[in-house]
Amino acid sequence: MSKVKNPLRKRVIRELRGEWHKYLVIALFLILMIGFISGMFVANNSMLTSAEKKVVEYNLEDGCFEVSEKLDEETITALESGEKADVKQYYLDKAHEEADKEVKKAVDEAIPEKLEEAVKQGIEEQVRTQATEGVESQLAQYEAAGMAVSDEEKESMIQKIVDENLQAALDEYYDEAYKEAYNKFIDSEDYTKALDEAKEEAYKEVDKEVNKEYDKAAEKYDLNNPDYEPVPIKIYENFYKDVPEISNQTEEERKGKIRVFKDRTDVDLYSIHEGEMPKADNEIAIDRMHAENVNIKVGDTIRVDGHDYKVSALIALVNYSTLYEKPTDSMFDAIYFDVAIVTKEGFDRIEEPEKYNYAWTYNSKPADDIEEKALSENVMASLISQAAVKDMEIEGFLPNYSNLAIHFATEDFGNDKALSGIMLYILVTVLAFIFAITISNTITKEASVIGTLRASGYTRNELLIHYMTMPVLVTLISAVIGNVLGYTYFKNIVISMYYNSYSLPTYDTYWTPDAFVKTTVIPVIMMFIINLVVISGMLKFSPLKFLRHDLKRSKKKKAIRLPKWRFLSRFRTRILLQNMPNYVVLLLGIGFVMLMLAMAVGFPESVDKYQANVINMMFAKYQTILKSTEDEDENPIETTTKSAEKFALRDLKYIYGEYTESISVYGVEKDSRYVDNLPQMSGNEVCISNTFAEKYNLSVGDTIKLDEKYDNNSYDLKVIGLYDYLGGLVVFMPIDNYREVFDEDSGYFTGYMADEEIKGIDKEYIVTTITEDDVMKIARQLDHSLGNYMTYFQYICVILSAVLIYLLTKLIIEKNENAISMVKILGYENREISSLYMTSTTIMVVLSCLIGMVAGYYGMGAFFKMYLMKMDGWFSFIITPLGFVKMFIFGFAAYLIVMFIDYNRIKRIPMEQALKNVE
Repeated sequence: MSKVKNPLRKRVIRELRGEWHKYLVIALFLILMIGFISGMFVANNSMLTSAEKKVVEYNLEDGCFEVSEKLDEETITALESGEKADVKQYYLDKAHEEADKEVKKAVDEAIPEKLEEAVKQGIEEQVRTQATEGVESQLAQYEAAGMAVSDEEKESMIQKIVDENLQAALDEYYDEAYKEAYNKFIDSEDYTKALDEAKEEAYKEVDKEVNKEYDKAAEKYDLNNPDYEPVPIKIYENFYKDVPEISNQTEEERKGKIRVFKDRTDVDLYSIHEGEMPKADNEIAIDRMHAENVNIKVGDTIRVDGHDYKVSALIALVNYSTLYEKPTDSMFDAIYFDVAIVTKEGFDRIEEPEKYNYAWTYNSKPADDIEEKALSENVMASLISQAAVKDMEIEGFLPNYSNLAIHFATEDFGNDKALSGIMLYILVTVLAFIFAITISNTITKEASVIGTLRASGYTRNELLIHYMTMPVLVTLISAVIGNVLGYTYFKNIVISMYYNSYSLPTYDTYWTPDAFVKTTVIPVIMMFIINLVVISGMLKFSPLKFLRHDLKRSKKKKAIRLPKWRFLSRFRTRILLQNMPNYVVLLLGIGFVMLMLAMAVGFPESVDKYQANVINMMFAKYQTILKSTEDEDENPIETTTKSAEKFALRDLKYIYGEYTESISVYGVEKDSRYVDNLPQMSGNEVCISNTFAEKYNLSVGDTIKLDEKYDNNSYDLKVIGLYDYLGGLVVFMPIDNYREVFDEDSGYFTGYMADEEIKGIDKEYIVTTITEDDVMKIARQLDHSLGNYMTYFQYICVILSAVLIYLLTKLIIEKNENAISMVKILGYENREISSLYMTSTTIMVVLSCLIGMVAGYYGMGAFFKMYLMKMDGWFSFIITPLGFVKMFIFGFAAYLIVMFIDYNRIKRIPMEQALKNVE
C-alpha cells in the first residue's frame, strides 16, 4: 500500500501560483540586493587578495623618507644596519673642532706681534754686532796712530752705523728670519703646552654648552631610548621630480601636477593596464585612473615641465593605489595630480631638482601593525641621529602602515563591506516581517481549515513547516541566484566602481566563502528565525479556537472607545488601529529608505555647499612656503608682491582615540589683513577653525594637545576662540607667540601669504605654494568618485520604497477583503471605499516619511562623521530645505504609484466575498 502524500505540499504550489506577483517582487528585490552585495564581497575579496599578493610580487615598500640631500654610501650602510650615530660625540667633536680653530686663531693672532718684535730685535743685534766689530777695528787703527776716542764717541759711531744699515738688513733678512723663528716657535714645547692649556680651558666651556644642547636634543628626539634596538633594513633610491602637467585631451587645457619617477625594477613596482613601458626619452607611463579622469589615452601627448612626452602606457603603482600628493592632504586627487614612470634619459630631460626620496623594506617583516609601528620608530630614531651628524634636514618620514596612498583604498573596501552587510540585514529583517505578517493574515483567514487539519491529526510542527516553507524557499532561491549574479554580473559593476575611484592593480577573481555565508546563510537564518517566532506563536492556539476563529490572546473583547467623530473618521481610525503591526513595519521600511535617500540627496548637497563656500572663506588665495628665509649669501628672501604678509607654519599631529589628524598651526602678523578679527591672545592661547572644533567636539575653554611628528615634543594650547574657516583643520596664533611657544628666533617665519600670486622669489627656495586647489581636493574627489552614483541611488530608493509600500498595503487590503466586500454590498462606490482605506495608509506613509527623514538625516550625519574621521580634513553633512522636500517627494511618489495599483485591487474584490465567509 503506497504512502499517502502530504496534501499540504499542493497548497505550497497553489499559493505560489496565486501569489506569484508578490513573491516575484520580493524575490527580485532580494536577488538584486543580495546579488549586488555578494558582488561587492567578491570584488572586495578579489581586490584585497590580489593586492596582498602584489605586496610581495611588486616588493611594496615598508616605508619611505625624504631628506634634503643625497645620502652617501657610509650613511646608507649605517641606516641599513639600524645603527644610531653617536650624536653626543658628534656634537662634542664638532664643538671641539670649532674650539680648536678659535683657540689656534687666538694664539696665532697673538704670535705675530711678539715674534715680530723678537725678530726685529735679533736683526738689530746682528747689525749692532757687525757695526761694533767694524768700529772697534777702526778704533784700533786710531789707537795705533796715537789717537784716543772716548766711549761716548765710540757708541755714537756704532749707533750711526746701525741706523744707516738696520732698515736694509730688515728688508733683506726679516722674512726669512721671521719664518725660521715662527717654525722654531711652533715646534717648541712652550707653544704646544700653551696651546693645549688654552684648548683645555676652551673644552670645559664648550662641553657644558654641548651637554645642555644634547640633553635638549636627546629629549626631543628620544635619542637615549633604552628600548631602542637596531632594525636591519634595505634602502632603495626612489627619487622623483614634481613638475607641471598640461594635457589638452579635454575641451580646454587642463593644468595639474605630475610626480615623475625613473623606471625601477627593485621596489614599488607597477601593473601595466594598457600599452608598453617607456623605451625612449620622450615616452612616459602615467597613472591609469588619472588618465581616465582627464581623458588621456595611450598614444596621446602631454607636456611635462615644458617638454612633450608620448603616453606609452597606463599603469598603477603599488604604492599609489590612491593618489595622495602629500600625506597631510585631506583627500587624494586623481584629477589634478598624477604619477608617472620614465626612462633615465627621460628623467634627466626634466630640469626641476629631484627630491631625495628613499624607500625601505625590513629584512624581517613585522608580525602585525603594533610591531611595525615599533620598528618604524626605531628606523626613524636611526635616521634622526644619522641626519643630525650629517647636518641634513628630514623632509618627510612615512611608514607603510600610516601611508594613505597605500592603505586608503583597502580600508575603504572594508567599510563598504560592513555598510553593505548592515543594509542587507536591515532589508532582510523588513522583508522577514512582511512575510511573517502575510502568513499571520493567511493563518487568520484559514483558521477554520487549520482547526480542521489539527483535529484531523496534523501536528503544529507540520503546519509550521508548511507555512515557513515559502519565505525560506524564496529567500534561499533568491540568495542562490543573487550569488550567481554576484560572481558574474554585479562583481564587474563593483570592480568598475572601484577602478573609477582608485588606482588599483590588475586583479584575479577569488572564491569568497565569506560572501556566501553573509549573503546566503545569514539571510536565510534571519528569515527562518523571525518567521519561526511569529508563526509558531500564531499556531499555539487549540484546534477549537481555530475552528471558532478565536485567535486573540487577550480576553478583552471590548474595542477601544473612540471619540464621537464622524462615521468615516472613526472607520478610518479603526482601520489604522487594526493594522498597526503592518504600519509599524511600514514605518521601519520607509525609515530604511529615507536613510538611503538622506545619503543620496544630502551627499551632493554637502559637497556642493563645501565647494561653493570654501574658496570664499580662504583667508589667503596663495601661501608660499620657503625652504629657507635666507639665500646662499645669507640675505633675507623677500617678495616683490607688496600685499604679501609673512607667516609661520608647522604641521603637528592631534591624537583623538584611534585617530591621528594632521593639524596646521599658523603664526600670523598682528592685525593681519588676511586672518582678521582674531581676539587678543597671549602665551599658549589660540583660535581654532570651526571645522576642527566640529570634527572633534571642541569648544572655547578646552585645552588641546598637539605633538610633533618626528620628535617627542608636545604642546598644550588653550582654545579661546573659533575662526570661521572651512579650508582645513587649523590653529591660529600671533606670530610672536608662535615663536615663543615653538622656541624659534625673533625673526622666524615660514613664508608669505597674499590674495595675488607671490612673485620675485627664486623657485629653488620655494617648497610649495598652497592655493585654492589644495582645499578643493576632498570635495572634488568625493564628487567625482560618488557623485554620479547618487542620482542612480535616488531612483533605486524610489523603487525600494514602492516595493515595500506595495507589499504592506497589499497585506492591509487582503486582511480587509471581507470588510471591503461588505461595504460594497452596502452601496459604497470603489472611489469611496478606496478613500476609506487609502486615507489611513496615506496618513501613515506621510508620517513615516517625516519621521524617516529626521531619522535618516541624523543617522547619515553620524555615518558621515565616522566616514570622514579616517581622513584628514572635514566638512559637514547637510540637507537643505529643498533637499528634505526632494526626499519627501521621492518617498511619496513611490506611494502614488502603489495607490493606483491598490485602487485596482479594491475594484477587483467582489461583493460575494463577504457572503462566502459568513459564519
